[in-house]
Amino acid sequence: MCGFLPYFPNDKENLTYTYVALRFIAGIGLAGELGAGITLVSEILPKELRALGTSLVAGIGLSGAVVANLTVNRLDPGDWNIAYFIGGGMGIGLLLLRIGVLESGIFNETKKTEVSRGNFLMFFTNWDRFWRYLRCIGIGLPTWFCIGILAMFGNVFGKALGIKGGISPGDAIMWGYIGISVGDIFSGFLSHWLKSRRKSILLMMTFTLISVVWILSGTIHTASMYYLMCCWFGFGTGYWAMFVTIGAEQFGTNIRSTAATTIPNMVRGTVILMTIGFESLIGSGLTVLVSAGIVGFIAFAIGIYSTWSIAETHGRDLDFVEVDSPHDEGLIDQ
Repeated sequence: MCGFLPYFPNDKENLTYTYVALRFIAGIGLAGELGAGITLVSEILPKELRALGTSLVAGIGLSGAVVANLTVNRLDPGDWNIAYFIGGGMGIGLLLLRIGVLESGIFNETKKTEVSRGNFLMFFTNWDRFWRYLRCIGIGLPTWFCIGILAMFGNVFGKALGIKGGISPGDAIMWGYIGISVGDIFSGFLSHWLKSRRKSILLMMTFTLISVVWILSGTIHTASMYYLMCCWFGFGTGYWAMFVTIGAEQFGTNIRSTAATTIPNMVRGTVILMTIGFESLIGSGLTVLVSAGIVGFIAFAIGIYSTWSIAETHGRDLDFVEVDSPHDEGLIDQ
């Protein structure tokens, strides 16, 4: 693979840049996995079972992060590349399984019409649609504050909290995803029981906020307690499946998959802004805990407002399309 980048001066740099390039390519391929899967499940299942189906898809899928960390930990440091062969093999197996997956009926019906399909620009051509899109993104911000800041910077928080032996970011992420995998499944049953997407997400978000406040209070001084908090906020942010489901249910069939795939990636992209803000606040002289508290407050405030203000979609009929017309509000039944 090093031969793909011959202009770098030595083999070590070749390997580094090749690794980055391959991770980038893999990221492009994986970016739409969850959104596309949840869109398909949402359109195939009866609306009464939609929450249960999408939560199972996300819960089982996100457990892959846990398996990945356990796999690496069981390998010798020099055999790290074996983990990539294992993951790649599973990806190829999944690709073969998808050959037999059928397209949803309502999408097939949409293909028979002349309505624009998969047009990302449609989110910006109608104010109501654009505002729905922004609020869908806002709902997911707390999830990636927890993983992208509290878990990814676990070593920084471990030092700030005076935890003996420190915190491993890899283990913090693993415990976070253990919680997320269970929380995703739980959130689906909770939404099904409450018959409300919004209520289930607000309850999960509140549960998450308790653990975040606990961490930032500075009262945690052991690694085991920090990992417990990671599992706690992971479980709370397990509304990820419901968040993507809301994104799918808010929009018409012709751009539903586009919404469900781009909204989670927009949220992931905000981690860059959160990280810059977090590091800038530390650089300005604020402590690690105060800096994280400011970023977290903004993320949760936006998340709570977006969830509270967006339309309820539990039980919504998804057989409609989005159109651009000065005489309507942006959507019509098929």
